[in-house]
Amino acid sequence: MQTSKKFKTIQNNLKEVTKLLTEERYSIILELVNTRKSIKLTELCEILNASISTVRRDLNALAEMGRLTKVHGGAIAIDDNFTFTEINVDEKSRLFTEEKTIIARYAASLIDDEDFIFMDAGTTTEKMIEFLPQKKVTFVTNGFIHAKKLAQKGFKVYIPGGEIKLITEAIVGAECIMTLKNYNFTKSFIGVNGISISSGFSTPDINEAKVKTTIVDGSLKTYVLADHSKFDKVTSVTFATLNRADIITDKLSDKKYTDYTSVKEVM
Repeated sequence: MQTSKKFKTIQNNLKEVTKLLTEERYSIILELVNTRKSIKLTELCEILNASISTVRRDLNALAEMGRLTKVHGGAIAIDDNFTFTEINVDEKSRLFTEEKTIIARYAASLIDDEDFIFMDAGTTTEKMIEFLPQKKVTFVTNGFIHAKKLAQKGFKVYIPGGEIKLITEAIVGAECIMTLKNYNFTKSFIGVNGISISSGFSTPDINEAKVKTTIVDGSLKTYVLADHSKFDKVTSVTFATLNRADIITDKLSDKKYTDYTSVKEVM
């Protein structure tokens, strides 16, 4: 009987210690997330000296409590700067039209003879087409509207196979990625939904993110076209860290981004 009571006491003490440790982890996780606005799962494991499964359970629990938002590979704070939905092309085309036009004009001026270019689907990249120089350039694009306009201007154009995502008028999916992996681009011009120090370049859709990552990996030079509203924003999926691409924007209010990559302001 005494032995049984002893074991029960030990078990109860262990439960109290575990509870305390769990609450401590919760507190540390929330402080980090709310301070940094986002954090990766692997970084939390290192800071907490805990396993991936343990930290993942903690994030799930905190998400269920409404204390944070769990995303693929980590967590983000509940904040207006974090967006998970995407507006359609028609709505996007009415936003920051002057800024996008000036960004697009500058981006088009970077194209040289014999370039092999990837042009991402998107409203800002689409605006590049009217400013393209009459040079011997070959384009690959996952924007089916872009492909038509490029061909009408007399350029050689290739489009990958795959699934059509109507809301962004983009071609995505495994077949698209397999095709794009065969190419080695001299320059690529891609759109973005969010830019932040902690989460790099991000987009709401994992399929589009995979396409963008493939392009960044397969390009000698990558330019991200982004108006000022995209900065200090995080969306669901990071597709590249800031040092993987140069940014072309209208104006940059926070110069901290220049510590991580080249930023060209055109207004």
